[in-house]
Amino acid sequence: EGDKAIFQTTWLAGGNLTRWDMIHYEVQLIGGVVLHQGKIAEMATGEGKTLVATLPVYLNALSGDGVHIVTVNDYLAKRDSEWMGMIYQFHGLSVDCIDKHQPNSEARRKAYNSDITFGTNNEFGFDYLRDNMTGDPNELVQRKHNFAIVDEVDSVLIDDARTPLIISGPTPKGEQQEFDQYKPIVEKLYNNQKTLVTKLLAESKQILTNNPTSEQEKKGGELLLRAYRGLPKNKALIKFLSEPGIRTLLQKTENFYLAEQGKHMHIIDEDLYFVIDEKANSIDPTEKGIELMNTMVNDEAFYYIPDVGAEIAILEKSDLSEEDRNQKKNELLNEFALKSERVHTVNQLLKAYTLFEKDVEYVIIENKIKIVDEQTGRIMEGRRYSDGLHQAIEAKENVKVEAATQTYATITLQNYFRMYSKLSGMTGTAETEAGEFWDIYKLDVVVIPTNRPIARDDREDLVYKTKREKFNAVIDEIENLVKQKRPVLVGTTSVETSELLSRMLQRKQIDHNVLNAKLHAREADIVRDAGQPGVVTI
Repeated sequence: EGDKAIFQTTWLAGGNLTRWDMIHYEVQLIGGVVLHQGKIAEMATGEGKTLVATLPVYLNALSGDGVHIVTVNDYLAKRDSEWMGMIYQFHGLSVDCIDKHQPNSEARRKAYNSDITFGTNNEFGFDYLRDNMTGDPNELVQRKHNFAIVDEVDSVLIDDARTPLIISGPTPKGEQQEFDQYKPIVEKLYNNQKTLVTKLLAESKQILTNNPTSEQEKKGGELLLRAYRGLPKNKALIKFLSEPGIRTLLQKTENFYLAEQGKHMHIIDEDLYFVIDEKANSIDPTEKGIELMNTMVNDEAFYYIPDVGAEIAILEKSDLSEEDRNQKKNELLNEFALKSERVHTVNQLLKAYTLFEKDVEYVIIENKIKIVDEQTGRIMEGRRYSDGLHQAIEAKENVKVEAATQTYATITLQNYFRMYSKLSGMTGTAETEAGEFWDIYKLDVVVIPTNRPIARDDREDLVYKTKREKFNAVIDEIENLVKQKRPVLVGTTSVETSELLSRMLQRKQIDHNVLNAKLHAREADIVRDAGQPGVVTI
């Protein structure tokens, strides 16, 4: 107006009106310097990591080679690009967020050509894979990897580092699947094992809870180990293992049987229908289990893969003509392919029934199986388990079994982020992993002091003997805090637990919001209200 410049200081970011009235504190300037040097800045929660990033981002974007700001979820990517974007644009830089645009689109290419590009780690990785699959240079969306600042760097570069990003596509004969066909067999096998494990556990409990002699304790330990190798995720077993001394006994018994390459383990395993090695994520049916399957389908060789090498060697020595020999070879190879596919299908179904639990590893939304990210509790849209495991879970849950896929391109986040000329990151907890950051990425961790001394009251953990006591204590604590009109945030490890706490709060008639993989659509609203007086968020 006249000779005065009037600047806009309010705008919408993540659905909320934000007002710009911030100036960097000195500790934030230190954080900015550390990021510019290509190191990791460890800053406590609430110290303004988003604001710190503006300094090195602006400086490095001046070269015109592009800066990538990597967040852990699309909500933060979009919010931060709107929140900080206005500041960069005010200084003449272009800003965009790849998560707002479709893959392979002109809009996404434009986002990468901006001076500053926001996005989630997975989207950056998948765009790189898609670029590697195209044969036309005009279809590439990314340019060279210049500088990246990774938010929650420990989550991205350590926790998820070995998780491969995979682009897959249709496979020949992908529609031909036998999951539904073999499901009744596996279901029977699983139910038999469940009954057996319940019985083993009851016997073990009876022995171990009545002042056992050392001989009885040994017997109880063996029964416990058998139950554990039968169904390690059995809820009653997990509960029993939390009692004093029980897990120690299990480990002692397991170590005894694992000695000498586990040559005595067959004594434990022979009564089971199948054996689960939870650490190796593998399942093997036992003789007893194979016998049950063979009987059910009336085929002695149902779960048996022929030794093709030996069979072909016998054929080579036979007096058959060349033509007959080749025909027999083809028959053998076809039989081998058929049977190994069958064995694989049965094993994947067993995994689906025993190691994957609804509302923990996955949820069902609109009749589709969606994977839940165990680190963040968010749905991993468009992700599928590989090697037929996803189809096995679909068969288990009676939803449509999708066609099988094959891998076209894959990369781990660790290898993707190593391609940047300069890499830095921010987090609230990196000191504990400092050694790992240096070994893998040659990244230094610098702890940035807080602007004011921390006033938070960090108390000792409260440990309860049972889940029921623990959850009741949580509900009582929430009730007290709500009466004091204080906001409460309750973190849980699974969708199932968040729903359980929600039901307990409903019984007490305490208003609350639930944010989990099933209810992520309302995230912006729930997060906006979370700090209001007396608001409870799970």
